Amino acid sequence: MFLRRWVPWKILELPMQGIFIFVAALGVSMAIKTENILILVAAITTGSAAGELLDIEGRLERGTKWLEERFNSEGNGFSAGFVAATILYCTGSMAVLGSFEEGLGGYPFLLLTKSLMDGLTAIALAASLGLGVIFSAVSVLTYQATLTLAASAIQPLMTEAAMREMTATGGLMLIAISLNMLKLTKIRVTNMLPGLLLAVLLVKIFL
Repeated sequence: MFLRRWVPWKILELPMQGIFIFVAALGVSMAIKTENILILVAAITTGSAAGELLDIEGRLERGTKWLEERFNSEGNGFSAGFVAATILYCTGSMAVLGSFEEGLGGYPFLLLTKSLMDGLTAIALAASLGLGVIFSAVSVLTYQATLTLAASAIQPLMTEAAMREMTATGGLMLIAISLNMLKLTKIRVTNMLPGLLLAVLLVKIFL
């Protein structure tokens, strides 16, 4: 936030674009891990349809509007930062496997490694997207704590195949986020989130 306030945007713009391109590359590397294209396509399309019906993004924007006003967030930057950081930090295998590792009594090596990576990324994201990135900590706490506490019950569902397809689905969402960040399009990424759950369920049903 200090960088955003005191360093001219002209200095930060190109490094931030580099970060956004990295997010796209990370998304591609996650998406190509799929071993079942049909499940990936079904998860992202059906999940997006469900998200549209539930209007997840609209609800999120309405729910965070008072925070934008409370902290004088500029434009829609609060929601953009919150959503981008939340999806970036909550998708992928490290969040799930790390939570299970700790929940089943192991040393939280994966979560400690992930926290360092997330912290460094948060500095870059907050400089570009603002205060919403900070509040993604609430999402990360809720998501990882839930997985940790429910590790014993959820673990049978999170097979290697389920993890792979969920990671691939999250990769597509990261690509969409990077396109939004680069102002190339406007994709309602939040409404795609049910696809993560559907990816796991589809693997359980068909594989």
